[in-house]
Amino acid sequence: MNIRTSALAFLALPLAVAAQQPAATPMVKWTDLATAQAAAKKDGKPLLIDVYTSWCGPCRMLDANTFHDPQTAAYINANFHPVKFNAEGGDPVVYNGKTYTNPSYNPAMKASRNGTHELTMAIAPVNGRVAYPTIVYMDSQGQVLTPVQGYMVPEQIEPILTYFGSGVYKNKEFPDFQKGFVSKRK
Repeated sequence: MNIRTSALAFLALPLAVAAQQPAATPMVKWTDLATAQAAAKKDGKPLLIDVYTSWCGPCRMLDANTFHDPQTAAYINANFHPVKFNAEGGDPVVYNGKTYTNPSYNPAMKASRNGTHELTMAIAPVNGRVAYPTIVYMDSQGQVLTPVQGYMVPEQIEPILTYFGSGVYKNKEFPDFQKGFVSKRK
């Protein structure tokens, strides 16, 4: 083997090793609200909306530690229409036939605190206040079931996902469900 062939073989080695590595961690397949609502009306699945901001540390932790967890991501993808929504973004959003905007949005501040989007105030407040992250659970008709504020690890979010994703919320209160909940995490 000459030196040129050896060099090419050496350079190709990382590609061969990478090809044998397992696939990247499955991620949640996020979509926009209009697409999720249309799909939910056809198949009856609920919506899960991750209401986040660009500057929120716990939002980034939720994304990295919870939504990138393979079991959590797989459950969300199978049982919800997941939507990622920037609570301080500037894009207009149509929700249940009404257009919501962010009149206070400042494009020069898109990477920092900005005005709160009207949709955030319509779907995410708990006791009149918004916090980030907030996960909003909606039924297939686009009615808010509940917003849940704060960072959660996979073990904490699992019973909530199961409660809404399996449809148990239709005939049982969450405290009663939670008493008998058994984790399916491996």
